[in-house]
Amino acid sequence: MGLSVRVKNVLPLKDMKLLVTFENGVVKQYDTKQLIPQFPSYAKLQNEDFFKLVKVECGGCAVCWDEDVDISEVELWECGTAVEESDENQPKAISEK
Repeated sequence: MGLSVRVKNVLPLKDMKLLVTFENGVVKQYDTKQLIPQFPSYAKLQNEDFFKLVKVECGGCAVCWDEDVDISEVELWECGTAVEESDENQPKAISEK
């Protein structure tokens, strides 16, 4: 297992992606769609209202939606794609209705 850092903040993005800020300041984007074929319970994330409920859990050890759907900081760190904070094309969070 590689180095992992606790999650500081998470924002839901369009197209079932997350923008994750880690405690060390690194920001990564994570695509949750890849989880659905392996884990049917993650199909709930296709509902945008449910997807927007994401929150940091366990002192930064995971992000979660409910007791059945969560993603560990290790998965987010190792499989997320780095995003430059100064990038003008940085994805925008799903706006509240």
